[in-house]
Amino acid sequence: MSGLSLKECVPCRGGVPPLTAEEIGKFLPELDGWEVVDNHHLKKSYRFSNFRESQEFVNRVGDLAEEQGHHPDICFGWGNAEISIWTHKIDGLTESDFILAAKIDKL
Repeated sequence: MSGLSLKECVPCRGGVPPLTAEEIGKFLPELDGWEVVDNHHLKKSYRFSNFRESQEFVNRVGDLAEEQGHHPDICFGWGNAEISIWTHKIDGLTESDFILAAKIDKL
């Protein structure tokens, strides 16, 4: 796995451009199974055996998000969870989005 998971998310204050397709292409190989949608956000689906496992995973993601000050969109149900990440302040991707994705995969 990448060194991204060892970094910390940096709060975005705005005024910076989103990552370009070329920059995204440099970070994406460091992630496992994440998809880039429209050069705008990262998305990944997870499968679990039951609702409780999905809920426990989502709770761990929520705790991590609070710790990092960077909050993904989460949709979950019986046996599944889908995570979408982007930096809302600039309506696009930053390095912190890739850092959070790498940290989520380590949960």
